[in-house]
Amino acid sequence: MLVIIVYMWVSSWQLSLIVFAILPLILYATRLFQRAMKVAFEEVRTQVANLNSFVQERLTGMKIVQVFSREDEEYKAFERINTLHKKAWVKTVWYNSIFFPIAEMASSVAIGLIVWYGGLNTAANGVVSLGMIVAFIELSQMLFRPLRQIADKFNTLQMGMVAAHRVFAILDTKSHITNTGSQLLQDSKGAICFKNVVFGYKPDELVIKEVSFTASPGQTIAIVGATGAGKSTIINLLSRFYEINSGDITVDGTSIKAFDLASLRQEIAVVLQDVFLFADTILNNITLSNPEIKLEEVKKAAKEIGVHRFIESLPGGYNYNVKERGATLSSGQRQLIAFLRAYVSKPSILVLDEATSSVDSYSEELIQTATEKITQGRTSIVIAHRLATIKKADKILVMEKGKIVEEGTHQALLQKDNGYYKALYEVQFLNQTA
Repeated sequence: MLVIIVYMWVSSWQLSLIVFAILPLILYATRLFQRAMKVAFEEVRTQVANLNSFVQERLTGMKIVQVFSREDEEYKAFERINTLHKKAWVKTVWYNSIFFPIAEMASSVAIGLIVWYGGLNTAANGVVSLGMIVAFIELSQMLFRPLRQIADKFNTLQMGMVAAHRVFAILDTKSHITNTGSQLLQDSKGAICFKNVVFGYKPDELVIKEVSFTASPGQTIAIVGATGAGKSTIINLLSRFYEINSGDITVDGTSIKAFDLASLRQEIAVVLQDVFLFADTILNNITLSNPEIKLEEVKKAAKEIGVHRFIESLPGGYNYNVKERGATLSSGQRQLIAFLRAYVSKPSILVLDEATSSVDSYSEELIQTATEKITQGRTSIVIAHRLATIKKADKILVMEKGKIVEEGTHQALLQKDNGYYKALYEVQFLNQTA
């Protein structure tokens, strides 16, 4: 384009001025088109994300939709979202349908002006020849065509840029947990201490209020309480998924903020109520593709906690693919795999969060056996609603509204008149006997 501009100016500055007068119009239209298309593409990506999210959720929750006969309503909701998606795409087509005709019209106007002025000049025996007119018609097209092509290619480029921006926005998000610790937690004894810990997900709504307790190495601590009392939050704070508002949490006498995050979390194994499994083999779900953990080691651990027979009964054994989120396994089987995953990681601190809920009696028996095995020799924090599963705990913490209201062994807490734990236990015992 630069070479053409120079050549045109040298050949005939009069005809060049005609072409150059049209050029700012096309450049301005291109700039407006670029801005409009960016907004339109951002809307497209937003609607695509909404559409994908809607479809993924409804496919995952298909049984719920069918059980409550919500097919028609969900289909109508899909149509509404899909309509917004269509409108976003139509807007991009609309902008294209405006810009490119404007560019073509501007190019045609330039040709018309060249022919008009050049023709009059030639007829008046001016400096412009017929060959020069033909040359400028072709040169003007060679000048304007790249602008249209750039605008066209820019559509594809900008669509990718908008999509990439959404990805980079996630990659560039700074974690609210600052990994400023430099110490490595190695050969941990598992001594845990909470000192006047205060925490709230929102500054004005505290979930944990002045919580203090200690867990000696190898001790099993059980935490009970009503839903929303703050039991699971204790786990999140210990693993530093959230920063406490005040107080301190120490492991082996050192504040957890002083430890490298990866080093700290490698010493803590967590078995959650909702077990997440990847669409991969049982072996890879247990080892999390850690090459240092061999198959023989996994089999030995499975035999020790009593789950080897169950795994071997599956097609392919340890190479059995559990599909997305472990869909081919029952809740109890997923829990057993989670126990084995925690066991082979050889943590110094073990956390069990409602690990025996929502499982059948047979699976619960296996889980109880696995629990007794993997808690031996390591500090354990057990959160449970079924109080019968924590009778053997060295210490039981009873939480209510973010505070520890009672503390002691199972037998000691049952001796307290009008005690919170005693009331919980009696309610569960009466329900079981009834």
